[in-house]
Amino acid sequence: MNIINKIWPVRTAYAHCDVPCGIYTPEPAKTAAETVAKMVEKIQALPDDQTEATRNSFVRMVTTKEEHAQLCKKELLILWTDYFKPEHLEMFSDLHDTFWKAAKLCSKNKQEVNADAAKELQDAVANIADMFAKAEASKK
Repeated sequence: MNIINKIWPVRTAYAHCDVPCGIYTPEPAKTAAETVAKMVEKIQALPDDQTEATRNSFVRMVTTKEEHAQLCKKELLILWTDYFKPEHLEMFSDLHDTFWKAAKLCSKNKQEVNADAAKELQDAVANIADMFAKAEASKK
């Protein structure tokens, strides 16, 4: 088996449940957006001195900010492409534009340390969470 694994190594596949499982929530995107904002806040609060400890903290905070901005984008894309259906376009005529802009904000937050952009991302995700709640309520 080891020889086969060396020739054809197993690759891990990552995906949200494409069964579909029917379990969707905006909470992971909200938490990721909050983490981005918190990291921006912490980065901006770092002292200006260039000690090794400060540089280490800066690098770790930037890495966390970027990872969570990417996670936020992933979670938003799952909602956009898997949860929302054509009938939701009747409820939310700006659905595609809202998600597209939110995904762009995720990218902007990866590229910058910007409190305004982090707040915009939190607001965009909150707006999408409201859309999700309304869509869920309409099913009942």
